[in-house]
Amino acid sequence: MDPFEAHRRRLMTLAYRLLGSWSDAEDVVQEAHLTFSRQPQGSVDNPGAWLERVVTNRCLDQLKSARNQRETYVGPWLPEPVVSEALVASPVDVEGISVAFLALLERLSPLERAVFVLAEAFEYAHDDIARVLGRDGAAVRQLLHRARAHVQAGRPRFAKDASAHEAMVTQFLGAVLEGDVTGLERLLRHDVTLTTDGGGKVRAALNVVQGANRVARFFLGIAAKQPADTRVELRSLNGWPALLVFVGPSLASVHHFETDGHVIDAIRTVSNPDKLAALRRHLTPSDEKVPE
Repeated sequence: MDPFEAHRRRLMTLAYRLLGSWSDAEDVVQEAHLTFSRQPQGSVDNPGAWLERVVTNRCLDQLKSARNQRETYVGPWLPEPVVSEALVASPVDVEGISVAFLALLERLSPLERAVFVLAEAFEYAHDDIARVLGRDGAAVRQLLHRARAHVQAGRPRFAKDASAHEAMVTQFLGAVLEGDVTGLERLLRHDVTLTTDGGGKVRAALNVVQGANRVARFFLGIAAKQPADTRVELRSLNGWPALLVFVGPSLASVHHFETDGHVIDAIRTVSNPDKLAALRRHLTPSDEKVPE
């Protein structure tokens, strides 16, 4: 067996947390695999640590480039959704892999993000992070301090468990299907936000929609225009229940919810088809089908 395969899942999770893009993470991990395969046999004492260093630094290069690309991105940029099974490891860190949390990490500089993910999600010590990034320990501690402060200031709210989260999402969907604007507003925090990522490929709000009434009416307006062969499914994505909207056999959009289990604080919708490509590959054949 290729010794690389023993580390692939962990490397994919690392790259995805750093980039927020599963497709880019796949590219980075594949490049790391090729680099590893070119090393003389027996020259790498600790393949896991060696590969994580390579992946982290390649992700840093990607993040620096992505910052320039996102200046010209059409509308808000959101992370790519991924089925929970592709990410969840032991112990389960469902908050850290949520779209809400990954979106928060976008506020960090590339170095802050790398230091934070290595320290918080992969339990690297300061000195180990310094070796990975080629920085001294004092610089790493300062970066981690800043990153933790940014994260704490914007940390998303989470329901106590997936069932409480799912209950809110189910109630939301029911109110939308019933056309109940008042019922929807009761489920939404008064200053709720809706962020839609169409990437200029499909129609989406170019600015964040804010306020319970505006968000409720936005969803009711969208629901009224859906084709007859539209169906909605509940699925665990990024560790939490989310709504997948199919039009005919094709996945059209994904809706992620940030909730404390009592009200919905934020909704993030991804409809950019490029960002749904990786998710489509993870769906089973029965997930994408023509409704009977």
